[in-house]
Formats: sequence, structure tokens, C-alpha cells
Amino acid sequence: MIENLSSLIQQTNKIKLFVGIGNVLKSDDGIGVFISKKIKESASIQRLTVEVSIENYLGKINSLNSDVLILIDCVDFGKTAGYYELLPAQKVKDFTFNTHNISLKKISELFKMPVYILGIQPLNIDFGEDISEIILNTAKEIINIINQ
Repeated sequence: MIENLSSLIQQTNKIKLFVGIGNVLKSDDGIGVFISKKIKESASIQRLTVEVSIENYLGKINSLNSDVLILIDCVDFGKTAGYYELLPAQKVKDFTFNTHNISLKKISELFKMPVYILGIQPLNIDFGEDISEIILNTAKEIINIINQ
């Protein structure tokens, strides 16, 4: 099991696909999309932005032949806004995902590689396009770790 995001990034022998999920019209719920658009691709880092329709990208994601899939999304952990955690997909059943037609745990079973959820605790998921400052600060930290 990968213990944290830094440990994952240090595995240069594995191709990691980061997929940005979220509704950009619901404030902090768009954070996965924001982060995925800022990720720099490299030999071991791939990125894809799917917004709210990950189910439409199943074939595309599986065809990229990544070793590890990381779904970046807003997650209600019941913690302080800006908290983030990298979890194996099978451990996310107790957390709330607000804008999906299908649960990420269920959809993770359709991928051929190990799936992790990089979840970020939102402050606000009301309608609006502005991401909260505390969530943007978390995003910048995550982007720096991935792009190091």
C-alpha cells in the first residue's frame, strides 16, 4: 500500500495517471479539475480531466496503460477544510462524494490497475465558480508534490 502522495510520486518506475474529477460550477467541488489541469506530464506522470463524467472515460483510462490510477476529487471526510488524504479506492465507502452518478468505489472496480482516491475536504460546495482560498492553498501544495 502507498502510504502518502510523496511516496507515490517517488515511485519513478511506475506510471501514475492522475484524473481530475468534479463539478466546476459547485465551488470547491471543482478542485480535482483545477489540480489535474496544473499537473506537468512526464515519463512517469500522466493526467486526464474528466469533470463529472468519469464513466465516459473508462475505455480511455484503461487504454493509457498506467500502473496506478489516482482519482482527484472533493471528499467529505468530516475534517477541517483543506485536509487531504490518499486512500485505496476500497477504503472510501465511508466518505461522501457529492456530484457523481456512480460511486468512485464502484467505478474503481472497472479499472485494470490499482486505484487510489486523492480526496480533499471542501469548505463550500454551493453553486459558484470560485474555489475557497484554503482549498486553493491545499491544491498548490498537492501540485507542488506531484510536479517536484
